[in-house]
Amino acid sequence: MTGASKPMGPIPPGFAAIDGELAIGGVRARDWVARAGGAPLFVYDAALIAARIAAWRAAMPQALALHYAVKANPFAPLLAFMAHDVDGFDVASGGELAAVQAAGVAGGRIGFAGPGKRDADLAAAICAGVTLNLESAHEADRALAAGDRLGIAPRLAIRINPDFELAGAGMRMGGGARPFGVDAELVPALARRLVASGAQWCGFHVYAGSQSLDGEAIVASQAATLALVVQLAETAGVTVPACNLGGGFGIPYFHGQRALDLAQVGDRLGDLLDRRAPALAQTRFVLELGRWLVGEAGVYLAEVIERKQSRGQTFLVVDGGLHHQLAASGNFGAVIRRNYPCAIATRFDAPADDVAHVVGCLCTPLDRLGDALALPHAQPGDLVALFCAGAYGASASPAAFLGHGPAREMLVSSGSAIVA
Repeated sequence: MTGASKPMGPIPPGFAAIDGELAIGGVRARDWVARAGGAPLFVYDAALIAARIAAWRAAMPQALALHYAVKANPFAPLLAFMAHDVDGFDVASGGELAAVQAAGVAGGRIGFAGPGKRDADLAAAICAGVTLNLESAHEADRALAAGDRLGIAPRLAIRINPDFELAGAGMRMGGGARPFGVDAELVPALARRLVASGAQWCGFHVYAGSQSLDGEAIVASQAATLALVVQLAETAGVTVPACNLGGGFGIPYFHGQRALDLAQVGDRLGDLLDRRAPALAQTRFVLELGRWLVGEAGVYLAEVIERKQSRGQTFLVVDGGLHHQLAASGNFGAVIRRNYPCAIATRFDAPADDVAHVVGCLCTPLDRLGDALALPHAQPGDLVALFCAGAYGASASPAAFLGHGPAREMLVSSGSAIVA
């Protein structure tokens, strides 16, 4: 091995080798690529997702319902699979709403948040019986007007912009001036108006941030959320039929990060709910999770097209890139680019005897999937595996950039696959 390597994140649990190659769902990566018709390919292991959901249910208090945040991964077979295992879905656009409905999910199991909902989005949600998490007083006016036109009392909740953040979150969506939600001090008056309007009052939604690995910070945020909801409900003089506590559960992408202590969070949340104020005695509580449920169950596979030497450094040029895995390239909000967990899938159990940069096929220096990685020696035809690819991959990346086209996707289970 020559040259200094840079650290990468930990390969998630649940992956092993068959005949020296990475196995996903009990089948070699190369065989999945052959079944799909080629690389690049996202493979999502349904068994790992099911195990994740089971672990959540075992650790969390029974008072909590589990919703899947569709923005993490809207792949149609994945939505159909999740429909049987989670209690509900949270969408952030009319397109996501349509995708969840196509998976056979009834409107009563869907919440719709997100700024800038169009009139057509509001109407579709109201007709389907979806709970609209209102982001502003103006959106409330538009939803009520749409309900009047349709002759349907809309299901309405208020998304609160709290006066606190989720400490250590990778993405902060609450506290300060935000495009998300109604500032907390404005909530009581709006809640009274919604109840008086005759709409179906559904309660509150608070989402302070995402991608946190700090259990103490998550529980502190949830405690602050419960206190705020009680205060606002009592000030407004309204009940709280349901309260979406947000999510925030992160996964370890980078060197030095450790998995969230789920048991710690579950125990502390259970204690908080056991001691909740009388105003919340009949409240239904929801956690919405996306990345934590599906992120570590996905692998992105790309084929090495060329092994290139340039001024003493090695580049493995693959047939994929940032147009499929924008986040792994460091161009999805990262301040400093760090390496996702990566492996040579076709030499998965071989020792690392090489240092190479993994780069994509796009004509831009931004297309780097791995910097100075310690890997087994790879040649054209080998497969590179990028892990933690189950969330914010295919749908969060600019697939049309430079015309290379989208990656294939597969949901796999017990040796079988659904390809789209």
